[in-house]
Amino acid sequence: MTDGVSDFDKVIEIGRPPNIKKLFPNSKALIVSGKFIDRAMIAKGKAISMAANGRSNIIIRGALMAAQRANSAIMIEIAKSEGGASSYCAVNYWNIARQVDALCNELGITIPVAIHADHYGIKKEQDIVAAKIEIPTIFEAGMTSIAIDASHMPDDKNLLANIELNPFIPKWAGLETEVGEIKGKSGLSTVDEALFLIQGLNAHDIFPDWIALNNGTTHGIEASDQGIHVDLTLSIHEALAKYKISGAQHGTSGNSSDRLREIASKTRTTKANVATALQMISWGLEVNDYGNAILDSNGNFIKVKDEGVTEELWKQMVAYADSKEWKGGNYKSLNLAFENKILGQPKNIRDRMAKRVE
Repeated sequence: MTDGVSDFDKVIEIGRPPNIKKLFPNSKALIVSGKFIDRAMIAKGKAISMAANGRSNIIIRGALMAAQRANSAIMIEIAKSEGGASSYCAVNYWNIARQVDALCNELGITIPVAIHADHYGIKKEQDIVAAKIEIPTIFEAGMTSIAIDASHMPDDKNLLANIELNPFIPKWAGLETEVGEIKGKSGLSTVDEALFLIQGLNAHDIFPDWIALNNGTTHGIEASDQGIHVDLTLSIHEALAKYKISGAQHGTSGNSSDRLREIASKTRTTKANVATALQMISWGLEVNDYGNAILDSNGNFIKVKDEGVTEELWKQMVAYADSKEWKGGNYKSLNLAFENKILGQPKNIRDRMAKRVE
């Protein structure tokens, strides 16, 4: 303590990016650039920060509580499909920072938190025009990190899209890039395509913090136990080592704790996304160590009595899903339809949902 100013107050003053300072001038939330989270994991060594998909306010609350208890930095993220202009969650690119900041102040969260726009998808060249307008708006709204995902396009188009959009991303922000989505579920990323993207970006003075790969993961509910190809991930990370880029692991729901520990110990991964598992846990569904919701003999989710949402609300959610003919992974679309009903439950119910996430 010096002149009545604590070390934490100093960190709040110098550690927050300009957009966060402008939006929340009196806040005590340590919202930082995604770059800081990556560098902290590198300094720690063999460490990964969870990037929790904040599909609901309850999930954000529970994830922040868990990070504080673990004394661990965390990233709170939302993907374009989840929280973009056409989305299935009430939490979105433009309100997530306000929710994170409010919760950090309410809960007394002191660990560093980055806010990440995950999977900002560019699926065709025409998407770039709209992205040039939209990307600045999400940073104006408090984003501190972004993943440009143009990997649905061929490698050259992926590279060119990343180069064209880079001027619209603040230099201080965390930056993730991706290869491999174009190959779908069966095709895996290669060393050559990863090198092509990173060498091409570096040649244009663009230095991403993370690269995400198609390395055997599936977004959503993972039906098999094949999961992440650790050796493939290691070989690509080793080939990229001299470019000082870390790995971002997508689709961790569906992988055991042991496999995730192996990823941490063997590869250069510093960021691991978790989405579906946290959603299912918050609702009160049975989930195994792989992060998969357990199904009954009829292929339906199993609701744990007196955990998560109330039994009455769960029945409403199931009935709504049935009316839309939603099954399995499509239950994610319940987030938008039921966010306000979930927030309208009694405090003890909301608290048990958040505690289950924690």
